[in-house]
Amino acid sequence: MGATALGIALAPLGLANIAGAEPVSAPAATDTAATDADAIAAGATSFRSLKQIKAGVLDVGYAEDGHRKGPVVILLHGWPYDIYSFVDVAPILAAAGYRVIVPYLRGYGSTQFLSAETPRNGQQAAIAADILALMDALKIKKATVAGFDWGARTANIMAALWADRVKAMVSVSGYLIGSQAANKKPLPPKGEWQWWYQFYFATDRGRDGYAQHTHDFARLIWEQASPQWHFDDDTFERSAPAFNNVDHVAITIHNYRWRLGLVPGEPKYDAQEATLATFPTIGVPTITMEGDANGAPHPDPANYAKMFTGKYEHRLITGGIGHNLPQEAPQAFAKAIIDVDKLGST
Repeated sequence: MGATALGIALAPLGLANIAGAEPVSAPAATDTAATDADAIAAGATSFRSLKQIKAGVLDVGYAEDGHRKGPVVILLHGWPYDIYSFVDVAPILAAAGYRVIVPYLRGYGSTQFLSAETPRNGQQAAIAADILALMDALKIKKATVAGFDWGARTANIMAALWADRVKAMVSVSGYLIGSQAANKKPLPPKGEWQWWYQFYFATDRGRDGYAQHTHDFARLIWEQASPQWHFDDDTFERSAPAFNNVDHVAITIHNYRWRLGLVPGEPKYDAQEATLATFPTIGVPTITMEGDANGAPHPDPANYAKMFTGKYEHRLITGGIGHNLPQEAPQAFAKAIIDVDKLGST
């Protein structure tokens, strides 16, 4: 989490309006659009299309749905989750006229490094650069970006560093840009306890333990981060194969060790990290969201509202919604994207 996330104050705000989203005008091309309202309401178990494309240092695996000429939305997952966090969000957006792109981050699913020589680097700027490279490869000039956990941080970084490529943003848990310097500051005991896995990963025992028990570890995090989300075995097992990626453990361990300054990043990202360490404000239209039962470390919205200098709104989603907000409350998440996209169009 970013420096603003270090205050672990969990006071709820007010109720948010999560009524059904109004559709945007759809382009003429509808060959890949999900338009069956009954199928959307029933809950999805797969994506309409899974694809691969070489982008930057990666061969990126991604799901795609919707109108080929529609406004683009890129949905970004976190750790330890995968693209299935958006399996119900994607068809809602597709039915509303959007082109929806849902990539596996580096170290997940079918996304692979093109070269064995590329460092298995999990630092925040590298992951954001991956998504910019994906946009270039897909010839996407501008997109609305939305995500949670690592995905929200990635969206934040894109909006801060490459605002000309970001139309609008939805960010669960708000402003998550961090720095190694800020992360040197100790937290109160309760805050440190919530980050138990980060300290575990700082040890060789933790690295080996995660490698040996990745499946069970991920499920434990799901349960702790979303204590009121009663997901079934099938739901978890749809995501679990993504953690079998050959680089998943290396990327995870590097990410958390980099945050604490225990390992270096790549020099080619030094300029970006220097900018991010100043905690730049974000001017693109933004809606931040929080679930009322998020069991993962997250900041109080009052601590980050000032970081968003453009059109801005915060929404608290009630009903026992935890950390994996898109999968637990897909209608509310999709509505936020449609609403913020309208803000970006005015």
